[in-house]
Amino acid sequence: MTPLALVLAKLSAIALPLGALAWFARVYPQPRLIYLALVPAATTIPLLAAPAVLPLVVAMDVLFGVTVLADLLTVPRRGAFSAERDTVRIASLRKPHRVSLTVLNHSQRSHPVTLRDGVPHELNADPDEFSRRLAARSRITLCYLLRPSRRGAFTIDQLHLRSLSRWGFWQRLIDLPLASTLHVYPDMKQLSQYALLARTNRLSLLGVRRTRRIGQDHDFERLRDYTIDDNYKHIDWRSTARRRKLTVKQFQSSQSQRIVFLIDSGRMMTNQAVGLSLLDHGLNAMLMLSYVALRQGDSVGMISFSDEIHGFVPPHRGMNQMNRLLHASFDRFPTLVESRYDQAFRYLASHCRKRSLVVLITNLIDEVNATGVERYLSNLVGRHLPLGVLLRDRRLFDAVEAEHPAGQQLWRAAAAAEILSWRHQVLNDLQSKGVLSLDVFPEEMTAPLVNRYLEIKARHLL
Repeated sequence: MTPLALVLAKLSAIALPLGALAWFARVYPQPRLIYLALVPAATTIPLLAAPAVLPLVVAMDVLFGVTVLADLLTVPRRGAFSAERDTVRIASLRKPHRVSLTVLNHSQRSHPVTLRDGVPHELNADPDEFSRRLAARSRITLCYLLRPSRRGAFTIDQLHLRSLSRWGFWQRLIDLPLASTLHVYPDMKQLSQYALLARTNRLSLLGVRRTRRIGQDHDFERLRDYTIDDNYKHIDWRSTARRRKLTVKQFQSSQSQRIVFLIDSGRMMTNQAVGLSLLDHGLNAMLMLSYVALRQGDSVGMISFSDEIHGFVPPHRGMNQMNRLLHASFDRFPTLVESRYDQAFRYLASHCRKRSLVVLITNLIDEVNATGVERYLSNLVGRHLPLGVLLRDRRLFDAVEAEHPAGQQLWRAAAAAEILSWRHQVLNDLQSKGVLSLDVFPEEMTAPLVNRYLEIKARHLL
């Protein structure tokens, strides 16, 4: 055999087994194996000029092969590890969500391992990788946080594990099947925050104002502690004397009123504000107001639409309605289609005949959309109480508020001022036709929307 043929034979003897190991066993060489292979490779070079060194080359090759094969036998088998994942099925958008992994080593020796959970990139795992050494016949528990950047249903199907051989010449990739389903809902932790602050009369921290009622309701509900905003005429002096604490009578507010949300999911809701789409901000505000209204005893429903009707939740009372609203909205995303207001309002007319507070959450960017919104909302006046929630674009306000604009910035400021003037005229037209309106920034929408609802309740407009 010629020296060149011997070199080619050695390369084939190395490449073919490596390919078979990678294909069938998912075992791959580490960089240190490549460095070790340079030693017998270097001894092959003199063979081209001096065939007498052939015995030395063969000895080096045999030593290299024995070392590599001995280390290959220490690669952990597929069943050497198992894992369990523990997490709550429901997460909130952009809120930390804890996940714990328990990894078990069933083999008789320790292994250095690198672990990476099969988390979709929208969930943003922190940290996304762990490097640990698992002792023989032991287990280890690892925890990481998810910060979902998108709503929807996600599946974490595998745990990816990489383990090294004893001397570190080989690594094995093992995928442990571990299916978990995670539903990312709009921000629900604001609901528990609202409930906590409501119990302690500190809703002002959320921007929610206490609205004084015009007139009063006469159905007695319960006795409670006096607060600074209560009417002194409602103080129950007998109960106060008995409890030695100021006590007032609480009367039932008007109940069985209805709120129906019209959630636009078309192209106008695809813009971003503080890292979230306008639709995400709208859903967060809708859920908060729904929670407040359901606690007030009102009925809440929802219609989601774009170029077609995507979902309908009939108005109902009770806190179980929150689950229906969540399930109907958590996997709804804005699409680049023109919204059909005519279909949405026809659907509303056929499915919601009783007088309701109709809250349309949308965005206006041109006269075509503004004309449709103005026409359909004004047609509801008398049969329903329409409320148009129109979302602002902060970039327009930033352009107008620029100090000493010049050049291109001046033209941008002039164009932004013209758009804002047109938008102001649209709001005035809505108001002149008896339509309530709310012009807010998306990220600041929740508190003004809740305040407007409480104002409507206080003034008995519904």
